[in-house]
Amino acid sequence: MRTLFVFFLLVTIYGPVMETAAQATPTDVCNHQLYYTTPATIWEETLPLGNGRLGMMPDGGIDKEHIVLNEISLWSGMEADYGNPDASRSLPAIQQLLFEGKNREAQELMYNSFVPKKPESGGTYGNYQMLADLTLNFSIPVKKEFFSGDTVPVTGYRRWLDLRDAVAYTTFTKGGIDYQREYYTSRDKDVMIIHLTASRRRSLFFTASLSRPQQGTVSFVPGNGKESGTLLLEGVLDSGKPGQDGMKYRVAMRVVSKDGKQHISAENGVMLTQGTEAWLVISATTSYAAAGTDFSGSRYKEVCDSLLNAATQSHSQLSILNSQLKNASHRELYDRVSLTLPATEDDALPTNERIVRFTERESPALATLYYNYGRYLLISSTRPGSLPPNLQGLWANGIQTPWNGDYHTNINIQMNHWPLEQAGLSELYQPLTTLIERLVPSGKETACTFYGNRAQGWVLHMMTNVWNYTAPGEHPSWGATNTGGAWLCTHLWEHYQYTQDLEYLKKIYPILKGASEFFYSTMVQEPKHGWLVTAPTSSPENAFFVGDDPTPVSICMGPTMDVQLLTELYTNVVQAASILKCDDGYAAKLRAALEKFPPMQISKEGYLQEWLEDYKEQDVHHRHVSHLYGLHPGNLISPDATPELANACRVTLNRRGDGGTGWSRAWKINFWARLGDGDRAWTLFKSLLHPAVDPQTKRHGSGTFPNLFCSHPPFQIDGNYGGAAGIGEMLMQSHEGFIHLLPTLPKSWHTGNFHGMKARGGISVDLEWKDGKAVKAMLAAAVAGDFNIKMPTGVNRAKVTVNGRSNTYTSKTISLQLAAGDSCILLFE
Repeated sequence: MRTLFVFFLLVTIYGPVMETAAQATPTDVCNHQLYYTTPATIWEETLPLGNGRLGMMPDGGIDKEHIVLNEISLWSGMEADYGNPDASRSLPAIQQLLFEGKNREAQELMYNSFVPKKPESGGTYGNYQMLADLTLNFSIPVKKEFFSGDTVPVTGYRRWLDLRDAVAYTTFTKGGIDYQREYYTSRDKDVMIIHLTASRRRSLFFTASLSRPQQGTVSFVPGNGKESGTLLLEGVLDSGKPGQDGMKYRVAMRVVSKDGKQHISAENGVMLTQGTEAWLVISATTSYAAAGTDFSGSRYKEVCDSLLNAATQSHSQLSILNSQLKNASHRELYDRVSLTLPATEDDALPTNERIVRFTERESPALATLYYNYGRYLLISSTRPGSLPPNLQGLWANGIQTPWNGDYHTNINIQMNHWPLEQAGLSELYQPLTTLIERLVPSGKETACTFYGNRAQGWVLHMMTNVWNYTAPGEHPSWGATNTGGAWLCTHLWEHYQYTQDLEYLKKIYPILKGASEFFYSTMVQEPKHGWLVTAPTSSPENAFFVGDDPTPVSICMGPTMDVQLLTELYTNVVQAASILKCDDGYAAKLRAALEKFPPMQISKEGYLQEWLEDYKEQDVHHRHVSHLYGLHPGNLISPDATPELANACRVTLNRRGDGGTGWSRAWKINFWARLGDGDRAWTLFKSLLHPAVDPQTKRHGSGTFPNLFCSHPPFQIDGNYGGAAGIGEMLMQSHEGFIHLLPTLPKSWHTGNFHGMKARGGISVDLEWKDGKAVKAMLAAAVAGDFNIKMPTGVNRAKVTVNGRSNTYTSKTISLQLAAGDSCILLFE
């Protein structure tokens, strides 16, 4: 009866929404769309659209609509030299102070010497910026009978985002006329499109104008009779160097209509009167150019105009909105994976109401929507030839984006990529790989300048930008962390694990080796145990007390996260060298160095130590839990392989608590998923989905905004990606050398299925489960290999059929040899 109720409720509410998903069941529609019944009142209620380079966020306003436009490469600043020769000269003294336990004195010395210097030749770090504001003002011709007092009532208002097709819609009726707007950023045509229609002929009246808070000039190019006029917005951002231009950009917009009259001016924009149907087509480019990208460089104006012309060459081309222009390539990426969890009647609620209701009662399928949304945001915010998603993906609504909208390498850019491989989006790794490649030359210079001539290889500290910044941050308490490059190298290795691509491994091996060479040449032996440690460094953004000194400090040597990261880095380089049959001597040196690394230590209170010494933290509930990297996303700690360390992680997490910023809560979902506690992971997911906007004060806190953006606060997209990854980790894990199905299933996810998820080794997995137990799985190998599947919890035997031949397994592990293209079916009892 409940299923029938949900079906009819969805049909009633979604109406025309469901028409766009003819192949989907009603419950599927709920979990592939964001849906609202009023216009957005804050930017965090608007709907994000993106093609991996261009982005826009419409607010669905009725008489006036504000749409923020973005281009992922639009950065102020420029490449510059931040080298500080005082750093390497002071390094021995800093390390000696750390050896003597004088961390505060070491930190004070670093404040004066181990910091980046302002570039003598000019230039600044810069920041990511919004591209433009697009404003639409509508005039609606209304007959007197439609007035109610002095106003014209609006009925049937609905706006939604279709995640499958990457199209947003706004529909309503006013003055007896039905209006519909469609918005999307074409992945194929590489332009932004807004399609406007009115149900009554000659009833579409609007002006469309472009603007920018600063550094933007509007002009227009008149039409030539065959094509409409073009509105332009152009500007030059600050480089930070006197006399040198920063990045340049160009936005070009054209209105194509089937009827009506057009007027265009720089002051008023494009005006259409007495129309019925129109398209706004917007092209945008910047002068950014970097190796391995498809950005326009010095040809940015020519490319911008060429893209616009190609998309508007005829009315007939624009009339095929329901096919080619509606992002077939997006749909191909999005449909690779699907997930179904138990449905409830709450699934039919508008998204903002659905989030609020989730605080009151169970709604498992909201995790399906959140997982799908995470995949959608990844597809929308990066693409081959573009840049990786930054702290806000590619969406920003201001000139000064929070934290510069850059790439933080002490968790954030990494978390942005956590769900990528398992979600079948492997090719979206290319922008990150290319970014890392471009950082290596700068990282070599930073290694020599800051760590002296003995430093080999390359290094990256805790942040970077499109200008290849690799130096420490300006404040050593957080900027001294120097394992950003090492952490990024784990992603390079992970991509190989999923693809088994030897040519790719040959390409990245020098990067992995170079990162390891830096630490091999700069690590020192601490005096107490003779362990090899990094020094100076920090455990990201956390502070501690040394003895009775009341001053909190961050600078230390050999924090647990560094040890874990470098253990993986060295191990991966050794394994890669073995696969590629090279560097035997160097691999032997790394194996010997690994023997001298500090062990992971458990405090007398039972938690995993964050530092070499069991210092007292300044904040027990600190948002970073960096020393649990070895549990997730690393693979050094697990309940089966290292039970004592796993239990210490549990104590650590209970001590830290379930609070924290948005992304911090997302990370904790993954921790508990790795520890096998499904209900605790589900509790953290509920915490992540806590409404971020206080209904009374309207203040923003941690949690989730009405448009499902994660709130730090403010908005940071890493929480979305981390939450999506956590859902995947609850359903399948493969980091320990075997495929673990349903390792962390919450009780409320008792029945469901997923299709197309990827596991390490180059294999795709489909799974169905019922009453909390796996029922059927299908595996398809993309490459030949040996695959091990752990017998799922609650299952006693499995019948496995490969190429028509069946075997029954009752052991704890099912071992299979599969050729490329082989598939097998597993039936569980």
